[in-house]
Amino acid sequence: MSLEEQSGNGARRGRPPGTSARALELIALRLFTEQGFDETTVEQIAAAAGVSRRTFFRYFDSKAAVLWHDFDGEVDALRDAFERVPADVPLMDAIRNVVVGVNRYRAEDVPELRTRMNLIGSVPALQASAAPHYDAWERAVGDFAAARRGESTDALIPLAIGRTTLAACRAAYDQWVVRADADLTVYLEAALRSLAAGFGESATSGNSVRALR
Repeated sequence: MSLEEQSGNGARRGRPPGTSARALELIALRLFTEQGFDETTVEQIAAAAGVSRRTFFRYFDSKAAVLWHDFDGEVDALRDAFERVPADVPLMDAIRNVVVGVNRYRAEDVPELRTRMNLIGSVPALQASAAPHYDAWERAVGDFAAARRGESTDALIPLAIGRTTLAACRAAYDQWVVRADADLTVYLEAALRSLAAGFGESATSGNSVRALR
């Protein structure tokens, strides 16, 4: 289902039943795509949803926050998944499995995800708002690494694991958005396996990885 179809019911006059953060997100994505992020106002998003500006701000503190809603949900999913990892799974294998697992999308969800990632990667205002969201993602990974290693969350290696994992995943996302030639999980698998192996040749085995070069 397209963004337009999913958000179409929210575009009618009057307050739609069951207004939610998700409904506002879909409408905002449609307007951002049609008009541009900078050209779209909070008032326009609220009007298309049939709600007031005040109602919009009950869900989001800015129009930029709308595009981080799904990403912030991923941070929560990461933390939940890390809690269920068996203790005998090696640290970097556990991180790769969890990150790849929470980034499995249905085929029908991929166009929306690409739209969001393209906006985040191309709009300066969204790039400027990225730091706290990326920090939260990084901390989810670093906290898991710290617990596994029996170290504090601000120790060197847990911090390094969190930051390098985020960097590898951002590279995978960027390549996936541009090339669109394989599933996102293929890119994440390749990047995280290479990270765990120190980016040596042994990490780049298999046709799926060679295809990403």
